Amino acid sequence: MDRLWAPWRINYISGKKRKICIFCQAKKTKAKDYVILDTRHSISLLNIFPYNNGHCLISPKRHTADISSLSRAEVADLYDALKRTKSLLDKVLKPHGYNIGMNLFRAAGAGVPGHLHVHIVPRWKGDANFMYVIHDTRVISQSLEELHKRLLKAEGRHA
Repeated sequence: MDRLWAPWRINYISGKKRKICIFCQAKKTKAKDYVILDTRHSISLLNIFPYNNGHCLISPKRHTADISSLSRAEVADLYDALKRTKSLLDKVLKPHGYNIGMNLFRAAGAGVPGHLHVHIVPRWKGDANFMYVIHDTRVISQSLEELHKRLLKAEGRHA
């Protein structure tokens, strides 16, 4: 295969960089930004440029870059939102495992260095298929819209 068309990626590659923080915007616009959970101190949303199907981002609502600045209540809420997001992904996608982590600050690879967030990436045995290994191309098998609806339904809400 010479080409795999993914026209939605052009916004990521050449689109204008947002002036507003994606996490601060998501807490205001919720459904538009694929929000799954909205807790007292945290928000969980689908990554619109995922590494794998179901890739989610969990962040504190307060705009902060450093985990050291979080209160105990914010840390507990963030971890609870991570657990709830994982449970929803378990229920809807049934992955075989997860990669969960943070990149703090630009030097560590943070794509949004000004706002702390946790990545949760569902994984399946053998999901590094030939496309990624040979062509450095990922195949995402489900639209964000469909997955967002299924995750909200699993949470007992509707889009």
